[in-house]
Amino acid sequence: MYNKLQYISQGNSIEAQLYNIHQALDNGCDWVQMRFKNQTSKNSFALAEAVKFLCEEYLANFIINDNVYLAQQIAADGVHLGLSDTKIDDARAILGNTKIIGATANTFEDITTHIKNGCDYIGLGPFQFTTTKEKLSPILGLEGYHEIMQKIKNHNLEIPIYAIGGITLENVDQLIETGIHGIAVSGIITKSPEKGKLITQLNEKLYANVII
Repeated sequence: MYNKLQYISQGNSIEAQLYNIHQALDNGCDWVQMRFKNQTSKNSFALAEAVKFLCEEYLANFIINDNVYLAQQIAADGVHLGLSDTKIDDARAILGNTKIIGATANTFEDITTHIKNGCDYIGLGPFQFTTTKEKLSPILGLEGYHEIMQKIKNHNLEIPIYAIGGITLENVDQLIETGIHGIAVSGIITKSPEKGKLITQLNEKLYANVII
């Protein structure tokens, strides 16, 4: 089963991205989604190459946001697709059946469509307002998660759901109670002065009821 904590990278330069990703990995995060928007192909490739090396060193999953061809070129573990990005079946045709394909959802209908198209996990959100992403979909809040997760259960659908968007340490317990698989976070880790402590606390909450 997929790791329950995803770190979505931040930074406007290759150096900033690498620093933030290395910090997350070094402090116990074992899933990185590289998000490096509005960059040249050269910069994106250079960063992806370096991040892949880091993730291999830390035995972490390495997913690239949006860029299917870069994920193929760099042999990443997979790709995460937004609502307006490459179609899942097109990405699958490019990457093959062994790679992870995640997709963003804002509604139950998004989720059912993604499942039909063969995606492996869902990033459901936003939970609340976040400055990390432009052009936010409608805020779901706890009520939205409860409603969507109940529909998933009622329809006997099985797919890992990650909550995303403005999540704080204080929100995690309530989100887990909705039935989500995990969380995908960015700013909370990037900006934390005590990353090791924070990531440990997040993992303790996420894995509290998991029998190993």
